[in-house]
Amino acid sequence: MTTSNPVIAASLPAQQTRNPWLVQHWALLGLGLVVLIAAALRLYDLSAIGDANTYYTAAVDAMLQSPSNFFFVAAEPGGSVTVDKPPLGLWVQALFAAIFGVSGVVVALPQAIAGILSVVVLFHLVRKYWGAGAGLIAALVLAISPVSVAVERNNTIDGQLIFVLLLAAWAFMRATETGKTRWLIVGAVLVGLGFNIKMLQAFLPLPAFYGLYLLGADLPWGRKTRHLLAATVVLLIVSTAWAIVVDLTPADQRPYIGSSSNNTVLDLIVGYNGLGRLLGIDSSGVATQAQGMMPGGMGAGGFGDETGEAGFTRLFESALGNEIAWLLIFALLGVGVMVARERVRLPLRAGHQAVVLWGGWLIIGGLFLSFSGFSHAYYTAMLAPPVAALVGITVGVLWQKRLSLLALMAAVTVGFQVALADDYTPVTWLPMLIALMAAGVFGLALARVQPHQSRGWSLIAGGAQVAAMLITPAYWSAQTLLNPSPMSNVLPGAWSGENSGGGMRALGMNGMSSVDAELTAYLEANTEGMRWMMAVSSAMDGSGYVLETGRGVLLLGGFSGGDQVATPEQIAQYVAAGDLRYVLDSGQLSMTQPEVAGWVQANCQAAEDIEIRSPMGDFDPESLNPAMLESMGIELPESGFPDLGEAGVPGAGPGAGPGGMQGMFGRMPQPALYDCAANES
Repeated sequence: MTTSNPVIAASLPAQQTRNPWLVQHWALLGLGLVVLIAAALRLYDLSAIGDANTYYTAAVDAMLQSPSNFFFVAAEPGGSVTVDKPPLGLWVQALFAAIFGVSGVVVALPQAIAGILSVVVLFHLVRKYWGAGAGLIAALVLAISPVSVAVERNNTIDGQLIFVLLLAAWAFMRATETGKTRWLIVGAVLVGLGFNIKMLQAFLPLPAFYGLYLLGADLPWGRKTRHLLAATVVLLIVSTAWAIVVDLTPADQRPYIGSSSNNTVLDLIVGYNGLGRLLGIDSSGVATQAQGMMPGGMGAGGFGDETGEAGFTRLFESALGNEIAWLLIFALLGVGVMVARERVRLPLRAGHQAVVLWGGWLIIGGLFLSFSGFSHAYYTAMLAPPVAALVGITVGVLWQKRLSLLALMAAVTVGFQVALADDYTPVTWLPMLIALMAAGVFGLALARVQPHQSRGWSLIAGGAQVAAMLITPAYWSAQTLLNPSPMSNVLPGAWSGENSGGGMRALGMNGMSSVDAELTAYLEANTEGMRWMMAVSSAMDGSGYVLETGRGVLLLGGFSGGDQVATPEQIAQYVAAGDLRYVLDSGQLSMTQPEVAGWVQANCQAAEDIEIRSPMGDFDPESLNPAMLESMGIELPESGFPDLGEAGVPGAGPGAGPGGMQGMFGRMPQPALYDCAANES
């Protein structure tokens, strides 16, 4: 292997130059096996996710119905409001759907493919400077990372973002080793494309990318600074191009910008997807959690507080631990190993470059997720690539010369895994934990007894340590595979079993409300040719109908009810123009859109020729796993599930206090359909 950077060349492991043909083919064989594992975890029984997150799936359906909907990323075919994300990831999903049709599997497929390709890219990035063994371990860790598996079996677009950022890491590494500006520009373009997938989330590893070039490239400081300034200009142009075009488009010629407070993409960037994530408030100072809350405390993204209390230990506690924490301690210890391994010299050698790139990505991302005011558990997927890279590099380094230290670090890691797993499945894990500890003790003893062991003994001892550390995350990934759910988060072990996913699907979780077939037939028969078959308070009530019918549904409150998509005056105009006739109030309208609710009460009549069932009417509380509810902080009375009451609504009966089912769902009023064209005739 050759490189134009003498600093890097001097730090390359010597064994990479021995027998390159054998190394290459052994590495490719191993990589093929890892890719098969990654593909199996991401593709097996993918249809079990149903429509996945129906908010995004319905948007893909809408985007295929007109060029305007496609460009602006409309959330429904009538073009009333956009999705609360930039376009690139959804454009990719729409292209897949244009070829294969709209379904949960098709819109999840780009993320699964991106996840598999990310494994290959990470292998290449680690192998280049640390050898095939380190690259394979890094690739395997990413392949079986539980949160990566969960996210990439879904239509949330984090998998695409991570793939693009790994390509950006490759470009910045090339820029650092060659000193050529063109690779720096390529990296900036790729990060800008990442911004157009999930906005500011794409910038989390950017300080690490810039630091790698600034501290690692063998160029004068002034030239490196000018190069980074030029790259920043390119980055900002690529990142904001779509947003500028949208904001310059007159508001009456495009959809409302979902989850913004002033109908601009700039506010969406700075507010809901910026300050909202960091501080828990949008750009106007309103709590972002409040925008996504439904009565009873159920957030738009999940149940209650899914990420735990902010602080340095957040990532290691049970709320997020099963997502990413299994190997996090080992990765952080690996940063220390790489820092202490050699004296710091500028430009940085390979070891300290790894600290800047992967350690910087991990620490910056980890601190943000540890202290962010509003995030979701599956955002921790951003940390999976640096964790995997650091695990592979650290094992590769210690396996050669410091096997005892590897054994000690592995023992600490396995001990933490035992404690964390006990929070979820203390009984069923007992045999597995004994095996884990036995493997750790064996590897440690072997490392101590054989201080100058042969290569075979080294492989056995080190292999025992690596296997002991990977069994637990592999088990959790298998649980996600064998207990499929439309959720993007990793299912805790306590949820596993026959009822782990059924109750979630009965509730429509991470999708929206179930579709009333009788209501659908009624609306289609009475709204032919109209722009919208009905108006609803939010996508929670409407996305399922979009997927069922392919028709427009006016989302008055955007995703979760907090937007002001249409005023009463605009609704009146829609009714007068024959674009809208019906408004469905599932019980949310008076709380999320009080002015609209007042107009509906004053100007529309309840449709008496159809009975509207409760959106929770087909919910069977016995389908929920009690262990799952307990892990979500929901307390049940000793008698079991609360009485559903006459309305068939959780929380309506006795025993459903603030900490019980009512605290989870609230009392949901009986829905009603209003005919706003009745008075027109």
